[in-house]
Parts: sequence; structure tokens; C-alpha cells
Amino acid sequence: MPRRNATDGDVQVVNVSKRFGGAPALAEVSVTIRRGEIHALVGENGAGKSTLGKIISGVHSPDLGEILVNGESVNFRSPRDAMDRGIVTIAQELAVVPYLSVEENVFLGAEPRRWGFVRRREMRRRYKELVNRVGFRLPASQMAGSLVTADQQKLEILRALSRDASTIIMDEPSAALSMHEVYALHGVIRSLTASGRTVILISHFLSEVLDLADTITILRDGRVIRSGPANQETENSLIEGMLGRSLGQAFPDKQLAPSESPVLLEVNELCAPGVHDASLRVRAGEIVGLAGLVGSGRSEFASALFGASKVTSGTILIAGKDVTHHDPHQSLREGISLIPESRKEQGLLMGRPISENVSLANLNVLSRLGIVSPTRERNRVSIALENVRVKMASMRTPVSSLSGGNQQKVLFARTTLCEPRVLIADEPTRGVDVGSKRMIYDVLVEQAAAGLGVVVISSELEEVLGLAHRIIVMRAGRFVAELTGEAMTQQAVLEAAFAETATAP
Repeated sequence: MPRRNATDGDVQVVNVSKRFGGAPALAEVSVTIRRGEIHALVGENGAGKSTLGKIISGVHSPDLGEILVNGESVNFRSPRDAMDRGIVTIAQELAVVPYLSVEENVFLGAEPRRWGFVRRREMRRRYKELVNRVGFRLPASQMAGSLVTADQQKLEILRALSRDASTIIMDEPSAALSMHEVYALHGVIRSLTASGRTVILISHFLSEVLDLADTITILRDGRVIRSGPANQETENSLIEGMLGRSLGQAFPDKQLAPSESPVLLEVNELCAPGVHDASLRVRAGEIVGLAGLVGSGRSEFASALFGASKVTSGTILIAGKDVTHHDPHQSLREGISLIPESRKEQGLLMGRPISENVSLANLNVLSRLGIVSPTRERNRVSIALENVRVKMASMRTPVSSLSGGNQQKVLFARTTLCEPRVLIADEPTRGVDVGSKRMIYDVLVEQAAAGLGVVVISSELEEVLGLAHRIIVMRAGRFVAELTGEAMTQQAVLEAAFAETATAP
């Protein structure tokens, strides 16, 4: 029987509990998500946000409690069941089919058909209509696997919108988007709710939550701390609700930029795939921020420095030694470490233990005659994990069991074990909650204070401004501006990133 206090289109979560392997993910959670609103779920990694979203969307079934749609109790056994009731999800982990085109991915499982055959012209017409309405420009015939992460995220959004769903769950939808793409996405979200749809927004970006949401629910340790109007919250109140304490300032105190310390990284007129004539010096103890739009060449520059892509001309020097044509293994040996942009695709072996993921790049140090010493590995890895404050049950558990923030810190533990001279951190806090962000910032500052040269690549301007001594802005594979001191402002970075012309540093 329908609940009498339900409104048409409401989604109600009533006393829902869920456990994984004995560990509680949700405990007696009750939330009402009203039709036509943007309802944000916030909390640290592991607080239960994504688990709640997956229960609403049919990925998981609750152990206890129930889900009601339009006041009627539902028992979703799969995402397809939820989709049939108008609920679709844009997952945090992208799920494109790489060898299908963009257009085919968007309508996957919902292709227009006649007599069992896909109506290609009709699908193309619907695709053009959809992208014109949303404002995303993705070539219909391009293979999805060739898209950069940001464009794959846009593909996921288009797929959800193509289903004409009444409730759309967005799990970190803007994490991989540039600033102007985020603005476009926010416009899409507002237009969805204006047309009567409901958006459940799961996001670590508190400014985004406060800008968009009508209602905010705070989760901590699998429980609802409070749920209420967004206009009654601030970033500080959300942080205190999420952490159970005040965070303090967002960034560590910035030390004076070193001026006489030795140059650890010297790049001269570097050319590589996606990079043109890039020159840069980084001193010991210095944090250099690399800013720019998605696709500007920042990650390509990091890849060339690390030896993961071929340098066609120019030189890379580490403490005066030429390492231009080294591969990643040689780069590690010479003192360059990289925190990659995607920890799951490029950084971690998700099914392997935490200890193995930390020691992976250091087996030559931990072994004798080609055999890894378990005692040496355990001792060294334990110290590295403690230094970056990883929360875990055991070093032998799979790294996949950790929250996103702790997975990211495992990469930092691996890096500190390598004892690098230069650390390149590409999107070091992507998909990481606000508490873990501050811990990662502390680690970056500590590494610089210990004498490393640090290069931070980030799409979050506040992050670059809060950490860096200098900021280099990239556009179309080139360094187009260098900002220092009082010139380091958000406006200056954006002007350089978007400008038609700019003077190279």
C-alpha cells in the first residue's frame, strides 16, 4: 500500500541498513528525496554516500529497511529494475564500451529499432537533438575508448539523459571536468530539475553542493547526521557535520619560496605528444602548480617527464643528469616519481594487497638475489603507510577495500618509499573527501619541506593557488603564462587558460 505522506515522484529510504563482509556501510538510514529537487549527499570517503546511491539505483539490495517510490515499496533486483521505475545512475567509475562509438554508447540497450534492426538514422537524429539540448560536443562516430576522461564523463551524462529518467543519481559528475565544462553541467542539472526531474548529487566539492542543492543530507560512518535545506548550511558547517570536528584551514601554511636551493628538475624546450617547447625549472623545496583546462597538455607533460611517452626533442635533467629518453623504471631509479591522474587505471592493482601496491616500485630495494624479503617489505611498507596516515584493517587486505582517499594515500606511500628527488602529482585529490584532502596537502608540503621538488597538476584552481609557490598555465600543449606572488589569482589563471594569445614565460 502507498504511504499516505508520499508525494508523487518522491523517493523514500526507510531505516535502510547494509553490511559488507561484516562491516556496516549503512545503519538505519532514512531520507526523503522529493520530486524536482537537487538532493545532495555529502560525507567523507566510506561514509556511505555511494552505497546509498547504489541501493536506490538497484546495484545493491538493503539488508534491512525498504525503498519507496511514489509511496510504493519496491524491491529492485538490478539497475534495470530501477531504470524501469525512472531511476538511472551516472557512476563515479566510468563504464563506457571502448570499441563502440560515442553514439552507440549513449543509446546502449535502448537503441531505436524496427523489426529487430537498429535504426541508425533515427539514432543519429536523437543523438544530435540530445547534444544540442545539453551543449556537449562529442563526435557521434568517435570510438569511446579514445576519449579523454572528461569526455567519457560527458558520454555517461548523455547516456543517462537519453533514458528520459525521472530521477538521476550523479556520483561525482564534475570530478573530471574543466571549469567551463562544470558550468555547463550545472546548467544541465538545473534544467533537469526545472523540468520536474529529481537529481541526487553525490559530490566532494562542497562549493558545488551549496551552489546547486535544495536539500543536503550529511552522512558519517554510515549514519545520517542531519538532512535539511541547503540554505541553512555553510562549508564549515558541512565539514563539521562530515568529520565530527572542525577541519581548520583548508591548506597548510605556505612556506617561503626557495630562491637559492639547487635546481632538481630542468626541462628545456621539451616536445612530446601533446607538448610543445616546454621549459621549466623546479628547485629543491619548491611546489610548482601546473594549471589549465582539461586537454591543455598537463597530463601529457607529466607523462613525458616520467618517461611514459616518447620525447621527440628537448631535454630533461634531474640534478644536472640527462634523463630525457629514460623509461618509467629508469626514471624511478633516477629520482622521478609520479602520482598518476587515475589511480585505478594507472596506479593501483585493485585486487592485490595494500602492501604489494606500496612495494611494487621498490622491489629491487626490498629484495636480495631477486627474492623479496618479507620482513624488510613489512617493516618498510608499514613505516610508509604510517607516514601518510592510511586507515586500514591490515596491510594484507586488497587495496580495493579502502576508501578513495586512502587508496590515493597508498600511492603517496609508494612514492615516499621510492625516496624521489622530484614528485609529480597529477590530480592528487580527485575523488577524495575534504578530510583526506587536507592530509594529502600536508604530505605534499612535508615532501617539499624535506627537500623535494614538487609539481602539482590540478583542475581545482583553489588547490593550485593554495599549495604552489609558482603557477605555470598551459594551453594547447604550451606554457603560456607564469604567475608568482600577488599575480597568482584565480582571474589571472583563467585569463591565461582561455586567452586567444598569451606570452610564454
